[in-house]
Amino acid sequence: MSLAPRAVIVHRTTEYEELLARHGTHGQAEFFLSSRGRSIREVAERHGRGVRALAAVSAAVPPQWRRARVERADLDRFLFAPEDVVVVAGQDGLVANTAKYLAGQPVVGIDTDPGRNAGVLVRHRPGETGRLLRAAVARGAAVDELTMVEAVADDTQRLVALNEIYLGRPDHQTSRYRLDLDGPSTPAATGWKGPAGAAAGGGSDGGDGSAEGGGGEVQASSGVLVGTGTGATGWLRSLWRERGGSRPLPAPAEARLLWFVREAWPSPATGTSLVEGDLTAGRRLRLTVESDRLVAFGDGMESDALELTWGQSVRVGVSDTSLRLLA
Repeated sequence: MSLAPRAVIVHRTTEYEELLARHGTHGQAEFFLSSRGRSIREVAERHGRGVRALAAVSAAVPPQWRRARVERADLDRFLFAPEDVVVVAGQDGLVANTAKYLAGQPVVGIDTDPGRNAGVLVRHRPGETGRLLRAAVARGAAVDELTMVEAVADDTQRLVALNEIYLGRPDHQTSRYRLDLDGPSTPAATGWKGPAGAAAGGGSDGGDGSAEGGGGEVQASSGVLVGTGTGATGWLRSLWRERGGSRPLPAPAEARLLWFVREAWPSPATGTSLVEGDLTAGRRLRLTVESDRLVAFGDGMESDALELTWGQSVRVGVSDTSLRLLA
């Protein structure tokens, strides 16, 4: 006999709950905020709306279904099952935080505070939860398959993310590494700036500014960012605009990534030629560590990062896993 579906409700501790945890009582939290010219009233009202929305979501789970709840801080310790339907109740960012721990389970994004969230990923209101849960397990459910990015280290560590993966020092100081491109090379995907860029950078590619022949580059920079079409509304977009937007941003469901090196530094030993590009399916960016410690983390979750040290390499590209978000 097959198991009934399980609804896993993912939520996040509210600002009000965090204030109570820090200060102990409502009165102490109110005093703390008022001493800084703020009122606790708005925070408490948002907390109340969130609690009511979470209660409505929970009440909408069909009675024959199994259910579980998990807080954002516990996601890396929670075991999702293949038959789960994941209900993310909160902000858009909470969907991204959850996506990295899934393996194709359908996701329902519920906006618990309409008007404050963009609603890109939390597309639905609490009152729609019951209908969406039933649709998620029906044949032909309308879902968007959102592209994800993955990083795989040479010791088999693996990390996936919905928005972007950052590679660099955990303190965001100068990162030292060698950057290469693996896979089929095309002019749109190389990321090389050409002879002028190579002459300025003096990199390790022999000075011709070409990625042909597997040439790479030793770099010192503030790290590398690789992002998806979903992430093109956030951190990735800021770098894209800074570079003049010369490459089209990927669409959320497009199997293409953009990558940027942040603040590459030219020196006799390091170059600035290989600083941006596209990654399509089968194309990988390879980073080989040349310093004591670098990390790779996804979607701002620095506490759940890959640890990399001297000589290790990590490859980043389009993930085989995608986020199945109910439309």
